[in-house]
Amino acid sequence: MADRKINIVAILGSVRPNNYTAMALNLVLDELSKHNGVSVELFDPAELHLYSPGLGGDSPDPVRMREAVENSTGIILATPEYHGSFSSVMKLAIENLGFPSVMSGKPVALLGVAAGAIGAIKSLESLRGVCSHIGSIVLPGPVSVANCREVFNEDGSCNDDRTEARIRSLATNMMHYIEDNICPKVSLEAMVRGEDLPSCDR
Repeated sequence: MADRKINIVAILGSVRPNNYTAMALNLVLDELSKHNGVSVELFDPAELHLYSPGLGGDSPDPVRMREAVENSTGIILATPEYHGSFSSVMKLAIENLGFPSVMSGKPVALLGVAAGAIGAIKSLESLRGVCSHIGSIVLPGPVSVANCREVFNEDGSCNDDRTEARIRSLATNMMHYIEDNICPKVSLEAMVRGEDLPSCDR
């Protein structure tokens, strides 16, 4: 659909400088940039003032992030694996998305990064459970990146073609879901309203 507008929100789950999770996520965002009519907004908690559950303040960052997620077509969550689970940074970002969560009803693609040989399988399982609990539509095909210190170069490029292809497939899977399940629904609603130019705004 030439006139579609698809808004993707990506949330990074690591605040460590030059982290591998950001390197992997950048490949996903680069793949999304190849699709016409797609805008991506990245939220990096290292640059945000987020609040612990039960606390509040006057920072506009949580409000801006909630509004972006609420108006998004899809969400990408990228987390490192720490102690067998996803990062506390990612959990904090999710906590700042409100209750009921603005992630409810949204398609979510999951990306996990780990230094070990088995990858981020445990963290992705945990994150899937949280996302499902708050009502998100967790897409099949989460991507787990193993041995991150070996597959990424210092400049952030990936030196393993198969790993890079798997990482980029997260963007492809998200786009396929949106085009197959969201765009047709939005187009039908536009037809019912008598609009001439349907879009994928959501």
